[in-house]
Amino acid sequence: MALKLHSLFALSTALILIQAPAEAATCTGCFVQSRATYYPNSDEQGTDTGACGFGSFGANINGGDVSAAWDLYRDGLGCGACYQVRCTDSNYCSDKGVTVVITDQGSGDSTDFILSRRAFGRMAQTTDKASSLFTIGVIGIEYRRVSCSYPKKNITIKIDESSSYPHYLGFVIWYQQGDKDITAVQLCESFTCKLLERSHGAVWTTTSPPSGPLSVRMLLSGDGGDETWLVPVNDIPEGWKGGETYDTGVQVN
Repeated sequence: MALKLHSLFALSTALILIQAPAEAATCTGCFVQSRATYYPNSDEQGTDTGACGFGSFGANINGGDVSAAWDLYRDGLGCGACYQVRCTDSNYCSDKGVTVVITDQGSGDSTDFILSRRAFGRMAQTTDKASSLFTIGVIGIEYRRVSCSYPKKNITIKIDESSSYPHYLGFVIWYQQGDKDITAVQLCESFTCKLLERSHGAVWTTTSPPSGPLSVRMLLSGDGGDETWLVPVNDIPEGWKGGETYDTGVQVN
């Protein structure tokens, strides 16, 4: 009997050890270990030529605390997502780290993040220690997905400059809030809706667009298959023009 009990205990222990990594891998809100570097040739903020298609907005959003990512870019689905990133060397780094927005695609020396200089330095405890981080260049970090928050800002539609009725309509979505992905976008006129294509990054496009007014519906998808269609209060007005921005009148908590 003692041998049987010992065997059962060993089997139970083995099952616990096998299950633990799987639970950690799916843990919502847990930190993931990785590495990060910074844009070596940029100014303090990000780049206005990022792969997400945000333009100068992508350099300045979130005060310039932005980043390029590789795996987390997810073919553009990761554009606009927010992450808490903190370096792990207690000699230099603060516990809080920095919250960054993904605005570009790129990878460095086995890194998940290429931060703006501003964001990279803000992980340090002091200005002097930030200088030490810049000297090191590539550092160990841990990160997790967090909710994006833009107080007093509604989700905004920025029409691509090359858009023109009735040939082409393209736009990006500014101030993506919350911690869900925008996985689909519909363009509706009256009672007729059509799904748009993600041409690249965060840019949604269609050919032969209607003149408007147009309602843009966004599908927000989270962990566990949670999906919600967000319907803005304000429409894109009739006679929309390339280069214009339109306030949707909605926020996501």
